[in-house]
Amino acid sequence: MALSCTLRLPCRHLHSSSALLSSLPGRDRSLLTEKKTTAKLKEKKKAKEDCSLPGSSWEERLANAVTPLWRLSYQEQLQVKYESQRKILQTLTSRLEELGIDAQKPGGVCCPLQPVVPSPIINGYRNKSSFSVNRGPDGNPKTVGLYVGTGRARNIVCVKANHLENIPPKHKQVAQCYEDFIRHSPLDPCILFHEGGHWRELLVRTTSCGHTMAIITFHPQELGQEALATQKALLKEFFTCGAGTVCALTSLYFQESTMTRCSHEQSPFQLLHGEPHIFEELLGLKFRISPDAFFQVNTGGAEVLYQAVGELSQAGGDTVLLDICCGTGTIGLSLAHQVSKIIGIEVVEKAIEDARWNAAFNGISNCEFHGGKAEAVLPQLLSSWEDAQPLVAVVNPSRAGLHHRVVRAIRNCKSIRRLLYISCKPEAEAMRNFLDLCCPPDPGKKLAGEPFAPTLAIPFDMFPHTVHCELVLLFTR
Repeated sequence: MALSCTLRLPCRHLHSSSALLSSLPGRDRSLLTEKKTTAKLKEKKKAKEDCSLPGSSWEERLANAVTPLWRLSYQEQLQVKYESQRKILQTLTSRLEELGIDAQKPGGVCCPLQPVVPSPIINGYRNKSSFSVNRGPDGNPKTVGLYVGTGRARNIVCVKANHLENIPPKHKQVAQCYEDFIRHSPLDPCILFHEGGHWRELLVRTTSCGHTMAIITFHPQELGQEALATQKALLKEFFTCGAGTVCALTSLYFQESTMTRCSHEQSPFQLLHGEPHIFEELLGLKFRISPDAFFQVNTGGAEVLYQAVGELSQAGGDTVLLDICCGTGTIGLSLAHQVSKIIGIEVVEKAIEDARWNAAFNGISNCEFHGGKAEAVLPQLLSSWEDAQPLVAVVNPSRAGLHHRVVRAIRNCKSIRRLLYISCKPEAEAMRNFLDLCCPPDPGKKLAGEPFAPTLAIPFDMFPHTVHCELVLLFTR
């Protein structure tokens, strides 16, 4: 069944860039728009480069590192992202041509590229922010913010994020309170593990329901249980009875970690105060979120994205939807009403617990969620699949892309005729996945099934002020 190249989305999400969007569909119009904005973009680029020089303020340097498009108008940002996504598709087209696939379509790309779908919220859209502890511009080692510089160059400076446009005020408030707390603590920050110290990262999660979760990472070093208990009690007192009460935390978690990153299984999140979960509402459903569960960082943008996925899937009442890398089940559960069954797979066990709770709470019974690595779970699920039962797959992996065994399982399952690949970094490892999905049968890679073909590409701006997009690529066969 053919799909129109114009996706139907609510007008309220498009009004902010209607002039831009109307100028993009034709190649000539796109080139004309590009020429008109070239001079202005060069000026903006030069200003950005100037602000990266040593004479620039620390705030400008941080903004340039974290939100490099912050000097551009939003319409210019969308134009930059459109051109970036077009180059990615051109690269994919060239790589497919190298495999002997006649992939080039009108416009020089392998499939139609729709305009970038704008974010309904441009500023303060992040519902999750991570803050580090390190030396600030004034030399204070107990500064809570984001890094300018690199560890390799040994020029890291931790700059407060109060001016960044993508971080909401609540996150900045919690970061400031955490800084106030550790500056009054006799314990040192943990900047380099082997040099000692304890206070480390802060993660803040918020929801549109008004909930706020703070997770503090702490290196125990040689502290005993009694000393650890004292620090946890002081943290709890500060955020529940002291100056930190202004944050009105729903949940306060503490994690003892001797590694750069720890999962709950490696080092449990310890609830010091409040509720074990926060809750978010999305597309009329309520979702429970654990400390380390994946949830799209732009909730309003996620609603637009999932509505589009529902339409692009063309899944009917007899279809089973595979939601691979499902997180808390948001995509699958939002589409459960239009399919016969949802099968979700997720490696984070706490996220699977959330997904099952979310299904039960929202009264959704036509779903099942499997915990474990997708490369172990999916081949086993598909090995006994009945060819007569139609399958639609949706994958939303991390930047590392899908494991090659997952791609192989999808490729070799004849029932999957339609695949939606959601990628936040399609130019990296995901590109390898795209090629394996579309290449001719390859016995060496055990890719025996009929190849897929890219049919439609739609970028979604989930990250205003940055260079990133979520690219949805529709593959069919």
